[in-house]
Amino acid sequence: MKQLIFLIFLITSPLWAYEFKLNKNDIDYINKSPKKSFILNRIEKYQTLKEKVKDYELIKKLSYVNSFINKILPARDISTASSIDYWATPKEFLLQGHGDCEDYVIAKYFTLLEIGIPKEKLYFAIVNIKGQKDAHMVLLYIEDKNSSPLVLDNLSFKVIPFTKRPKLIPKVAFNEIDSYVFTPTGFTKKATINWGKDNKWEKLLNRVYNLKE
Repeated sequence: MKQLIFLIFLITSPLWAYEFKLNKNDIDYINKSPKKSFILNRIEKYQTLKEKVKDYELIKKLSYVNSFINKILPARDISTASSIDYWATPKEFLLQGHGDCEDYVIAKYFTLLEIGIPKEKLYFAIVNIKGQKDAHMVLLYIEDKNSSPLVLDNLSFKVIPFTKRPKLIPKVAFNEIDSYVFTPTGFTKKATINWGKDNKWEKLLNRVYNLKE
């Protein structure tokens, strides 16, 4: 993903509930797809996963969701004409069966909301990876803003504290409520992101909550 610039003011975002639910357009897409059987199988397993883990303890919930979503193909492994900076909704990601790091994080975030993880505990995090030029995105679970967050990453099937991922360089974390500059050991000061003319975060929330895409 492209590097983002951050400033010091607060993002305001909706706080609505989320439910994964197919609409007529989704059903039409599935029925017309040459990969219909694969899509239906993926969705069935996804729904089963959510039912299975809803009463699990926290770390098992995070681990199962992280592992399931990680098994979906990365965009670099398939041929696609879509923009690398396009942020897919959870339904798009599951129906299409591929995505970039942002799409993995988006799918994990909304899945965890569905199974009862409070959204104030979950943060999208922009990081750098040592030795790599492009920025990367992961999902954080943070119990306390003064403690090391747990990392859900499409590059790892392990959900472990940020302090145990030395190759990740923290930049900024955000969710629907607020945003922070952070370190491996916790959040430091409030911040926001300058999205420029194309606020992908705001567009995504509108598409998920209002348009039900």
